[in-house]
Amino acid sequence: MSEEISNPLLSLVKEQGLIDDLQYEEVAGEVKRSGTPVFQALQNFGIMDADAILQAMANHLGTEVVSLREGELPKDALAAVPASTAKMYRCLPVGFRDGMLRVAFEDPLDPQRVDELAFVAKKEIQVVVAHPTEIQAGLDKYYGEEMGGDVSEILRELGGDEKIAEESMVATETDDETLIAGLANEAPIVRFVNLVLFQAVKDRASDIHFEPFETEFRIRYRVDGALYEMSPPPKHLALPVVSRIKVMANLNISERRLPQDGRINHKLGNKEIDLRVSTLPTQFGESVVLRVLDRSSVNLELESLGFPKYVHDFVSEVILRPNGIFVVTGPTGCGKTTTLYSCLRRVNTIDSKLLTAEDPVEFDIEGIMQVAINEGLGMTFGKALRSFLRQDPDIIMVGEMRDLETAQIAIQASLTGHLVLSTLHTNDAPGAVTRLVDMGTEPFLVSSTLMAVLGQRLVRKVCKDCRTPFEPTEAQLALLNLSPHDLGDKVFYYGRGCSTCNDTGYKGRKGIYELLVCSDTIRSMITERAPTIVLRQKAVELGMVTLREDGLRSIFDGDTTIEEVIKYT
Repeated sequence: MSEEISNPLLSLVKEQGLIDDLQYEEVAGEVKRSGTPVFQALQNFGIMDADAILQAMANHLGTEVVSLREGELPKDALAAVPASTAKMYRCLPVGFRDGMLRVAFEDPLDPQRVDELAFVAKKEIQVVVAHPTEIQAGLDKYYGEEMGGDVSEILRELGGDEKIAEESMVATETDDETLIAGLANEAPIVRFVNLVLFQAVKDRASDIHFEPFETEFRIRYRVDGALYEMSPPPKHLALPVVSRIKVMANLNISERRLPQDGRINHKLGNKEIDLRVSTLPTQFGESVVLRVLDRSSVNLELESLGFPKYVHDFVSEVILRPNGIFVVTGPTGCGKTTTLYSCLRRVNTIDSKLLTAEDPVEFDIEGIMQVAINEGLGMTFGKALRSFLRQDPDIIMVGEMRDLETAQIAIQASLTGHLVLSTLHTNDAPGAVTRLVDMGTEPFLVSSTLMAVLGQRLVRKVCKDCRTPFEPTEAQLALLNLSPHDLGDKVFYYGRGCSTCNDTGYKGRKGIYELLVCSDTIRSMITERAPTIVLRQKAVELGMVTLREDGLRSIFDGDTTIEEVIKYT
């Protein structure tokens, strides 16, 4: 049934008797497995051709199929839908008839998109059906690549909109809830927020910050770990924009004195985007941060994490062990959760029961029971873990070992025959061991259950399009404890900056790792409460590659720069 809900086209052709049950299951399976659009999958299996599918949709909607290949589209129709909006809703205006704007949608069976477009464009919409590739070609032809103009255009429009400016001032002064709710649903505000989200996802941002100050309202994106500011909107838009986000996240718009957390599921273009929302009351209004969880851009395969071969081989083996604790450590935002999710994906088989306790659940993984921690309701990590042990699991993931209680139950779970995966916030792998002991857990229990600690960081990758070799100075080499004699024929690179990387010189990120394996020597040192520095020295003696050394590997491979490695190690 869930397939039918998520694929209205598939349900439609089945209801119209155009495919049988076996074909339906075949196509649904292919769509789920490979992510191929239903439109394409029906053709790939030779069940229906494109014309038959388009006609079936047109019959269902009581409209017609149009061809976008011949002739030019009327300028007045194109002007009715701005480029950003057309790209966001994956649609193309094809003309006017009887005062209605005729629009071809890539997904004409999604009524929400049609309603939203009618609201944003302030026009009555008549849906027509066209081939998706023709719609894409039309978007490229008539609306081009750039969207920056749309941002500045709508900012000018909003800045000059006296009605919104006046209502915002009154709403801020009077705290009038009805007025604030009305502002949050004004078409230009809706369009502006959608545009900001669209631009952020297009630029591969991981977070979007809305920050009100005394005289300005700033919007910043975090891309590859660094913050970039977009054109600041007028100060009076802070309240309507923040209220719009709260409406989308189903938060209480009248509560502006306490922090709130929520979630937004939003369809942008042809992507489903999950946004985690956090509001914080400040002196000049509410600050809002959205964490962008773009499922399509996250590859949860162990091979995609860029592990060195020895780390990949060890992790692949350790997650198949029947019991023990495996810890991933590093600062916030260094990809710990992604690493653990990738481990879980590898062991998520029909003969294993997997349970996770997370704060919050970041990605839904099919086949795994995921529990959201809610301290406010008394659902703590400790409470969840105690219940987990009565659920007969094989593998348990604990989002974070924050306190003694959680650490003790994790150790108990490991001793009773469960594999436990968890994270810790420490600077390096050996630090995680002493952190567990400092929490109050008995050293002999840590030494007998801990299998390994993986320390990791994310460094920015040099943009491949503007990568340029250079000769490092002696001062730069000294920071890496290298001398010119150590280099041999190794080449160093930096990014000059180009349109591909927004003139930053960097595009994308990769992990650097250090793996502390708990050998018998390390175990006896843990039992004797050896300090971090001693543990570290012994681990290096025994062959541990440190974060700095793994960073050097990335520099020599031409993947990152000296500055990035020094900054993060």
